[in-house]
Amino acid sequence: MTSLDVLSPIRIGPLELKNRAFMAPLTRCRATVENGVSTHVPNALMAEYYAQRASAGLIVAEATMVTEGNSSFYAEPGVWSAEQVAGWKLVTQAVHAKGGRIFLQLWHGGRTCHPVFNGGATPVAPSAIAIRGFEVQTPQGKVAHGVPRELLASELPGIVAGFRAAAERAKEAGFDGVELHGANGYLLDQFLRTGSNQRSDAYGGSLANRARLLLEVVDAACAVWGPGRVAVRLSPLNSYNDMQDEDPVALSTFVAQELSRRELAYLHVMRGDFLRRQKGDVLSAFRAHFRGTLVANMGYTPTEASQAIAAGHFDAVAFGTAFLANPDLPARIRAGAALNAPNPATFYTPGPVGYTDYPALA
Repeated sequence: MTSLDVLSPIRIGPLELKNRAFMAPLTRCRATVENGVSTHVPNALMAEYYAQRASAGLIVAEATMVTEGNSSFYAEPGVWSAEQVAGWKLVTQAVHAKGGRIFLQLWHGGRTCHPVFNGGATPVAPSAIAIRGFEVQTPQGKVAHGVPRELLASELPGIVAGFRAAAERAKEAGFDGVELHGANGYLLDQFLRTGSNQRSDAYGGSLANRARLLLEVVDAACAVWGPGRVAVRLSPLNSYNDMQDEDPVALSTFVAQELSRRELAYLHVMRGDFLRRQKGDVLSAFRAHFRGTLVANMGYTPTEASQAIAAGHFDAVAFGTAFLANPDLPARIRAGAALNAPNPATFYTPGPVGYTDYPALA
């Protein structure tokens, strides 16, 4: 046991962070919409939202599209255009003015994308396997997922190049680093897990093959940012978006060992399954095999997080809805104050209600 807790400072790469309470990436669908069409451009309202939460040890901004035409939501942000970079500069400048640090989460939705958001284009995936049991929320109501198109091996260098270009634009926008989204059933996660990847080429089958695309993307981002400015998020147990793997602990062990060879800022792991369909202890596998800063996520209270940090189970914790509803979460933890309750009805609705109007402590 140590005397560390969730409010203790921590160093990741070259960055000295004021506490270990990170703000998890949270899709909020507040990017600019013009004439009923999302431009995926960040805006002043988003800058206000993130600046309110600058007391986090680190903010991880929401899942952001690396390339055009891969939207899974109605108004999530992108980072492929000059206008989007300019919008993100509003965000990073506002956060830095409040003394905060912020990473951008880079993301490709893969088979979670839907033609209704992407000009009718069929989504792509490691294999032509549709998402079952989940629907997409659109302005016209919920719609089912269709069968995606299997990516050709010749297309995968273009996917890697898209992530690399997005990493370059994130640097231009003033972020302190990037987190690569390899969790929750999106493209990189789809390649990792056996339930969605049934390829027979160099990107399917063995653990090494299934992890190949993720590691190529990591290496591309590290080439842009250098040591200690790139992170990865993983969720080997989470069944959200119809995901499963035949051996999540073995997957966790292999990926932890591979990522340990790279100088990551941190590895961000979701400890369980949102839907409680799959069980296992993946966090211990990551702790045992990843030599670096380990960040845990999913349902932690501040007290549980502090106890686990003191016990050495991980090094920091990412809070999601707690930060959503409590812009001053570290101050509330320090004061032992009650937390605001989040309102799920406003998680994805436009405007400031349920976004920038949660009160801070007096």
